[in-house]
Amino acid sequence: MGDRWYSEAVVYCLDVDTYVDSDGDGIGDLRGLIGRLDYLARLGVTCIWLNPIHPSPNKDDGYDATDFYAVDPRLGTLGDFAELLHQAQNRGIRVIIDLVVNHTSDQHPWFQSARSSPDSPYRDWYVWSDTEPDDRHQGMVFPGEQHETWSYDRTAKAWYYHRFYRFQPDLNIDNPKVREEIKKITSFWLQLGVAGFRMDAVPFIIEQTEPGNPNSPKDFEFLTELRQHVQWRRGDAVLLAEANVEPDQLSVYFGDGGGSSNRIHMLFDFMLNGRLMLALAREDPETIIDALRDTPKLPMGAQWATFLRNHDEIDLSRLTADQRNDVLAAFGPTEEMQLYGRGIRRRLAPMLGNDRRRLELAYALQFSLRGTPVLRYGEEIGMGEDLSLPGREAIRTPMQWSFKPNAGFSTAEEEKLVRPVIDKGEFGYQKVNVTAQRSDPRSLLAWFERMIRTLREAPEIGSGSTSHIDVPAPAGVLAHRADGPTGTMVFLHNLGTDDVEVDLSTLEAEADLPIDVLSDRGYGELGKLGAIKLSGHGYRWIRLCRGQGF
Repeated sequence: MGDRWYSEAVVYCLDVDTYVDSDGDGIGDLRGLIGRLDYLARLGVTCIWLNPIHPSPNKDDGYDATDFYAVDPRLGTLGDFAELLHQAQNRGIRVIIDLVVNHTSDQHPWFQSARSSPDSPYRDWYVWSDTEPDDRHQGMVFPGEQHETWSYDRTAKAWYYHRFYRFQPDLNIDNPKVREEIKKITSFWLQLGVAGFRMDAVPFIIEQTEPGNPNSPKDFEFLTELRQHVQWRRGDAVLLAEANVEPDQLSVYFGDGGGSSNRIHMLFDFMLNGRLMLALAREDPETIIDALRDTPKLPMGAQWATFLRNHDEIDLSRLTADQRNDVLAAFGPTEEMQLYGRGIRRRLAPMLGNDRRRLELAYALQFSLRGTPVLRYGEEIGMGEDLSLPGREAIRTPMQWSFKPNAGFSTAEEEKLVRPVIDKGEFGYQKVNVTAQRSDPRSLLAWFERMIRTLREAPEIGSGSTSHIDVPAPAGVLAHRADGPTGTMVFLHNLGTDDVEVDLSTLEAEADLPIDVLSDRGYGELGKLGAIKLSGHGYRWIRLCRGQGF
């Protein structure tokens, strides 16, 4: 893969502490992950995204760091991390890590120094106010759990700003020393060999906080600076950003309008995620068609990252009230399944009633849409959630590897596990695990391996253009195509339950020996493109033609 490797990647997101425990202390670690790289290589993963790995009091699952230059001792050492990078590279897998620099832990030495004295060299590394700000109770990210964005510190005798929890004071992006420090942090990890960073909470990182102003300005130039710095240190490094903002604001995160991306390389497509969920809930693709049509044109070098599930709740805040209610009714009907009144804290398999046909349809659809697919660990075997755990922990349970105690995740005693494994019901590890699916060629895991291999043979999906095909199609059917130098792929996905036929005769002139490369069942040879059969909840990926020279 070239410098734009990320446009044809398959990204796999995992928490090290819940993946594999190699030393029996009940906490997953880097050496355990190294031992499962062959599993990920076989799955077809080309990039691993690690959730926070830094030392932390772990009040927010590692998103409250106390040292940006180290590895949490629970997970291993810097030496283990360097070995992970080496072994992953041997298998053609890149590694990106979470860059969580909007804030630090309140236990971080910088903040401890900052609060100790107005004369501390770190005082201005954070955002302070001598008087109580008017917007103290505005802008909470976690409503219900968080009650203010400014807290009074008695030692400092001042108010400090925290967009997230009060134990996560925000860094001051207006301070040149803070900007240089963030660049130094990226340099350190790039030098070790990471392929880039998933940047947490980017709109808040660049917020130039003004006490009393709930709409403080944003400094996009810092993203330009950071991109340039990262690119100089490693030419093919990537910045993948979390920026859940209004659609008309997205393009400015990619670049300054010069035609090429000179800020963030990749953005998670939150707008598409919400519309995908709505389409699956209503069994109607209309909102996906709207998303494909409304997507802002990307500058050269920019890319979307698509996802169905990630480490957080499904955020439905960009949908209308009626749309949100439809999704909640279908996938999160009870209060314990919901979070903050705007999201769903569940995995996809239980949301879809553990219906294998609907699961395949959903992931075939995600992986065929424009952008780079991101897959959450455990989704490839259809893991469930544990709603007895608080908040987002419901979907952060240990990976289910085998029939062994603790799902093969750890040899520790049950009470020592970082989180309990799911051991009851249809999603218990006795029924859902890698070992069971490895020996079954018809398993969901085997299907994921086949689907990802097919995706790797169709680079036009990631690096080409994707558009809706306006052909006579029954309600519930989405027809779209991907065009690139390597050729053209056509995709049919039936979100409805009825068997249908789709008329593709208008594409016949473009066709050159069209064949099914992935489908929910055997449909027989295609021959001429006319009335194409499609089962209820069925899908067909059709290779229409290959590009010249391919």
